[in-house]
Amino acid sequence: MPRRLNDGDRGRFTSTALLFIGLISCLIVYAVFFNILRPRPQDHTLDSAVRFTDSRDHARVDGGGCCRGVGNLELWGPAVKWGTDFKFDSPGECCKACKAMCSGNDGPCLCDTWVFCGNKEACGPKFGECWLKKQKDVLVPDRQEGGQKVMWTSGLIFGQGQGIVGFETEHGVLHVKLHPECAPHSVYYILNLLTQRHCAGCQFHRAENRGSYWDSEGYHINNAPYGPPYAMIQGILQPEGNIFTPIPTEHCPTITRGSVAWVGSGPEFFISLANHHEWKQSYTVFGSVLPEDMDVAERIAGLPTIADVWNSVNVSVLETPVSLTVRRMKSGQEQAEPGS
Repeated sequence: MPRRLNDGDRGRFTSTALLFIGLISCLIVYAVFFNILRPRPQDHTLDSAVRFTDSRDHARVDGGGCCRGVGNLELWGPAVKWGTDFKFDSPGECCKACKAMCSGNDGPCLCDTWVFCGNKEACGPKFGECWLKKQKDVLVPDRQEGGQKVMWTSGLIFGQGQGIVGFETEHGVLHVKLHPECAPHSVYYILNLLTQRHCAGCQFHRAENRGSYWDSEGYHINNAPYGPPYAMIQGILQPEGNIFTPIPTEHCPTITRGSVAWVGSGPEFFISLANHHEWKQSYTVFGSVLPEDMDVAERIAGLPTIADVWNSVNVSVLETPVSLTVRRMKSGQEQAEPGS
């Protein structure tokens, strides 16, 4: 309950004051790391969309520990398991059942889509139904319907060699493996970009190499600073003329070399050239660049830049932004088909 500060409380007050000062100091250091990756300050349309969340989810970024879907969404497709006879208590269990049919390296997934009914009131007798499905084209999933009236939760699973898109630039192609199990909203946004007629305005505009602070494998050099430079390239994934809806915070693992993540809620994003444990779990990671393509990212990071200051942080902005286009990459199966 509320009480007055009396003489016997002075010692405790002094200790509390010192603790408060210590907490403020920690928050200042934390804010510095948040400001390292921010949208360009002159782009005021993004300011309201940016929010930084410190998630404590430590599941693996490759999808091994994630099983997330999108609520109020029903994905269609031929069923490989009928939900009327296949029920669970949670969407996570339904997702794992689909994953179990997509764990091998010797062929395509037998299941790449799961659909679960988890609202007791709305689902009625369908509550717990888990439908496992197989898409004709997993990069263009068959969407039945979406919206608040839809009682289903749906998710995608990308198997070995699947779910890879290309960020094409004049300096080479960055093949990005998407992680729908960890960041489904983000992946659906990227898949939507594949259907656009153009991606004019999509580009890299900031480039910072590893300097002498991180080695070629992304490991931090002992006793070296953490930047600048900050070992990353940053850009925007929003075609000109398109209205962007902020993406909710999803899986935020520790940033590693090759991580592709949003700045805040997008559409600004970055590709990390190093392992950034000092950034904690602060950014939604929706994909990872294939290791063999990191030389393309390094090439972009080495282009001529101009020094600038964003939110009191020294940054390096590309003299000439690098345009990029998001394209689907053919899988081994598609390349083998005649006439493809």
